[in-house]
Amino acid sequence: MLVKTYGSAVFGISATTVTVEVNFKKSAKFHMVGLPDNAVRESFQRVRTALENSGFTFPFGGLTINLAPADLRKEGSAYDLPIAIGSMAATEQLPLTLLEKYLMMGELSLDGSMIPIRGVLPIAIQAKKEGFEGIIVPAENATEAAVVQGLKVFGMSHLKDVVQFIEGNSTAEPLIIDIKQTFYSRLDELPLDFSEVRGQENIKRAFEIAASGGHNVILIGPPGAGKTMLAKRLPTILPPLSLKEALETTAIHSVAGKIRTGEGLITTRPFRSPHHTISDVALVGGGVVPQPGEISLAHNGVLFLDELPEYKRTVLEVMRQPLEERLVSISRARFAVEFPASFMLVAAMNPCPCGYFNHPDKECVCPPGFVQKYLNKVSGPLLDRIDLHVEVTPVAYEELSGHQPSGDQSKVIRERVIAARDVQIERFKSNSDLHNNAQMGSRDLRKYCAIPQSGHQLLRSAMEKLNLSARAYDRILKVARTIADLEKCQNIETAHLAEAIQYRSLDRENWGA
Repeated sequence: MLVKTYGSAVFGISATTVTVEVNFKKSAKFHMVGLPDNAVRESFQRVRTALENSGFTFPFGGLTINLAPADLRKEGSAYDLPIAIGSMAATEQLPLTLLEKYLMMGELSLDGSMIPIRGVLPIAIQAKKEGFEGIIVPAENATEAAVVQGLKVFGMSHLKDVVQFIEGNSTAEPLIIDIKQTFYSRLDELPLDFSEVRGQENIKRAFEIAASGGHNVILIGPPGAGKTMLAKRLPTILPPLSLKEALETTAIHSVAGKIRTGEGLITTRPFRSPHHTISDVALVGGGVVPQPGEISLAHNGVLFLDELPEYKRTVLEVMRQPLEERLVSISRARFAVEFPASFMLVAAMNPCPCGYFNHPDKECVCPPGFVQKYLNKVSGPLLDRIDLHVEVTPVAYEELSGHQPSGDQSKVIRERVIAARDVQIERFKSNSDLHNNAQMGSRDLRKYCAIPQSGHQLLRSAMEKLNLSARAYDRILKVARTIADLEKCQNIETAHLAEAIQYRSLDRENWGA
């Protein structure tokens, strides 16, 4: 007897429906075809033992299983459930009524328990697109799948529960989540706040500008000055995720297996902080089975690279293209997958190996030439993609010992950031490729960043006296445009340019000499 059940294969952050064809005919051999990997092939032993320990009969001999489309490689252990149900139905242990209406995925333990799997959200989205009535997944994945509205989601804990549901003897109800209510109720959940940071008002100002224009930032300062503390609070002043961004972010984390048990939709902007020993594949994504890397997990959020010069040169250089294209393409001989990678880069570094170059109180003990050698570990092309270079100085004792909160709260700063972003949305509404000032090209700078004659004189003077490099010119204009948006000014003024110029420390030719 031939029976069809339905599963799904995840590639990138999208899914493809897989038809699990099970045919039973009395013969001596078991066959599984359709490009299964080792984990799928091993399902024979898991499924057989799970069925027997659950009180069901596994059909010995004569079982042929085809995973269609046959030219698409199938990976992982999530095909256990459709194979088990298909095997029972092919030997007439189950009715066929519901099999074509429901897509099912799940790994089986040897006792028949359902084990959580990866990529449930993309699978549920594809099931809805293809007109399935519902989806059956492990109970721990049900909340994640229920994010997709209009799809019946049944979370099952054991193979017996699935069998009872197929037989029509189950009292299980589909999990229903009011996704909009869940989404909007969590938008203002801020675990950290900028008011907790003592002093550093100039750095907070720089972060407000960065958040308003989507600019990348590098912080240069001695150990203990507060670089990491400030960076962790940047997501709290970014505009809240839209529902579309939340779904996209959740899909990436789902594929990577980073969704916490029982959690459905990710409603806060991600903050990723990989250690400096990370490999280039772990950062950008890849592997035998391509998985999203840290830059994709930071999509719609912040990627924080602490101790920037300590990262391997190759690791930093692979970020250059994703920073421009906001996308990572991973190619293999048979296929290619794409992962979104639109993130804000925040980097932090000491000014020298000992950490005290330019320190107001402590003396730098690095030998001559070591400071420049240390800075040269970060390439010019990478620095060219960072708009704000901010020098962080130690906080005075009087500011540290204060009992009152220092500066505005994150929610107050966020309101100003949202207002500046609204100006940019209106400005770039005719160009779908532009979303914020940091993404402007040379043509856009000429169109939107006209400056007065006094501004030209200031820029000329700054580039000559401070020995700014040529690449600093465009970055200064972009940042000045954002400062003007924050001040609700239609045109860039000289004061805006003056503030933007101070954020180009590493472009000074004599810096670190």
